[in-house]
Amino acid sequence: MLIQLLAILFCLFAIWRVVAKFRRQELKPAEFAMWFIFWLAVGVAFVTPESLTRLANLLGIGRGTDLVLYVAVVVVFYLMFRIFVRLEKMEHEITKVVRCKSIEEAKTSSKRQDTISK
Repeated sequence: MLIQLLAILFCLFAIWRVVAKFRRQELKPAEFAMWFIFWLAVGVAFVTPESLTRLANLLGIGRGTDLVLYVAVVVVFYLMFRIFVRLEKMEHEITKVVRCKSIEEAKTSSKRQDTISK
């Protein structure tokens, strides 16, 4: 019972933080909706754990905890994929910036050399 109370309090705190970030425009509407629904579902799962078992049985999984584990693994791998894609994009952008900066510096240096040699 204590774990349920603590989990509900944490979910309410998380929802409060999500709403605050949305109001400060740190979250897009789709991100806000996803996180709001996620924390709401976590809260509902803690209040009525038997609902997870019913949902798991509908999906052909034996226990609600197994369902949570499967979903968590899938979500973690998806988030890892998104982080990897974002990291690759950032590396490409950094490479472009460094290339442009190097070309600029080479042109500037070349102009100075031409001015000095004349």
